[in-house]
Amino acid sequence: MTLNKAILLLLTLTLAVNLSYSQGREEVFYTGQPDPVKSIQIYPNPATEFLNVKLEVPHAKQVKLTCLNILGSTMEMETEIVDDFEIRIRVKDLTSGYYFISVQDERLKTKCTFKFLKR
Repeated sequence: MTLNKAILLLLTLTLAVNLSYSQGREEVFYTGQPDPVKSIQIYPNPATEFLNVKLEVPHAKQVKLTCLNILGSTMEMETEIVDDFEIRIRVKDLTSGYYFISVQDERLKTKCTFKFLKR
């Protein structure tokens, strides 16, 4: 076997192994911006009186929060900006059940929705 044929065979086998390994896997590319879902924390969940939204990036004043019930209706809520990284939402007056909190940051052009339980 010549050297060119050996290299071609080795490249073909490497490609076949890489293709079989990557099937079913989603490729992730670094964009230079933090992943919005991983950079936002919602706690405590379940919540009784307050729900905290903690941001990795100091944009608390620019973030728009929307609370939706399980049927998709917008719920009124009282919010307080704790600092540049955290927002506190008063959920005490909501009835028990599941809700969605939508966190939209126009500056980063991201929007994430999280589910939480109000007890």
